[in-house]
Amino acid sequence: MLSFLSIKDYHSLLKCGKVTCVDAVSFYIKNIKSNSHLNAFLEVYEDEALQRASFLDNKRNSGKSIGKLHGVIVGLKDVICYQGHFITAGSHILESFTSVYNATVVQKLLDEDVIIIGRQNCDEFAMGSSNENSAFGNVLNAADNSCVPGGSSGGSAVSVQADLCLISLGSDTGGSVRQPADFCGIVGLKPSYGRVSRYGLIAYASSFDQVGIFAKNIADAALTLEVISGKDEYDSTVIDECFQYEKVEAENKKPYSIGYFPVTFDHKGLDIEIAEKQKKFINNLIDDGINILPIDFDLLEYIVPTYYILTTAEASSNLSRYDGLKYGASKNAAELNEQINLTRSNYFGKEVKRRIMLGTFVLSEGYYDAYVTKAQKIRNILLEKVKSVFEQVDAIIFPVSPTTAFKIGEKNNDPIAMFLADIYTVFANLTGIPGLSIPLFKHSNGMPFGLQIMTSHLNELTLLHISEELIAKNKEFNSSMQ
Repeated sequence: MLSFLSIKDYHSLLKCGKVTCVDAVSFYIKNIKSNSHLNAFLEVYEDEALQRASFLDNKRNSGKSIGKLHGVIVGLKDVICYQGHFITAGSHILESFTSVYNATVVQKLLDEDVIIIGRQNCDEFAMGSSNENSAFGNVLNAADNSCVPGGSSGGSAVSVQADLCLISLGSDTGGSVRQPADFCGIVGLKPSYGRVSRYGLIAYASSFDQVGIFAKNIADAALTLEVISGKDEYDSTVIDECFQYEKVEAENKKPYSIGYFPVTFDHKGLDIEIAEKQKKFINNLIDDGINILPIDFDLLEYIVPTYYILTTAEASSNLSRYDGLKYGASKNAAELNEQINLTRSNYFGKEVKRRIMLGTFVLSEGYYDAYVTKAQKIRNILLEKVKSVFEQVDAIIFPVSPTTAFKIGEKNNDPIAMFLADIYTVFANLTGIPGLSIPLFKHSNGMPFGLQIMTSHLNELTLLHISEELIAKNKEFNSSMQ
């Protein structure tokens, strides 16, 4: 049976002629169709992908130079613009809207010979932690169809989990790549803020948003980051330097120091079994000679409120452009304000309305200083804390989520509980540092979970090296127990 374990494995098969790009696309399209109940894809570009695959096969066979991601089948979260294709951000308000340009990350992928296979389901305007807020229906977790895949990039995570594509691009505003990766048992990478262009990414909260990567392994995520990172004339927040992944041989690896905040693993909201297995893993690392340092952290309770005050404030501003006048869906009315009110009332979903209202409230006169100004001060304190932490250690480890993937509908009537589920992931977005979720464990309920690793700003190389090392250590520990 045809299957691809990694980009390297796929490229080896292409090189020796055992498979073609057309074969690969056909394989993934067949999988998408047989797993349509997962609702991971909103649209599949079947004919286009097959034509692109045939073109790339001819290019390779004619001896022409090929790209780093030659023939790699990629899915795009429905918030990343692909010229000439629909993009809806999972919302009825953009239904039937066609992108007029490529996001920078899409153009960079195409320049390196990828095949884009389709548009993936997500929470509306990337607002959610379960992928239950899409206007086009829930995405189902492939490991247990009664469970959520996480959000907001649930469709992108499930696509890699269920072998519907080799790589997916999502977006991470407060954990929307790392948390669904954790729920689905795959790798989820959120690069540093400024590492990857946001041009062509539909904005939720501009100072938090970052394009992220879903992959089966660290090497695939690293190679994809190489391609999509670096200079972009359309985004002034991006650094010019492209990320370069350097594989370090075992004999040349330097010893790393890893910090952790005990309060995060002892938090009352963290599932007992998750906490026990993660603590045991930390103790195993200590026994194995890894330098593990506990670090005091007394700001945990402020993280989620700070995050939601600032992101909803930015969302309130960013989403004001969806008024039914310039593009997207529109409700006709006799008067301008009535048209705007009808359009936004009818075509925005419940969660989007909730966050716009919260953001408008905290931005309003008399409340700005009480909420937004204080939240900005907390954010600055967190930035100073991060600097001091990375003067002591090379990386810090966190849980990813308080629970494994929960049942569909379980938290629908408790938005506060849903917000609090982001307690471990929003730290990286508030401070702009990179974070990566790695799959390590299986819960007694059968669902996967792992750990989250973070490093200093723009230090993705150390992040990827340590993540690989921790995955290898876990395999060693597991094999020794058998």
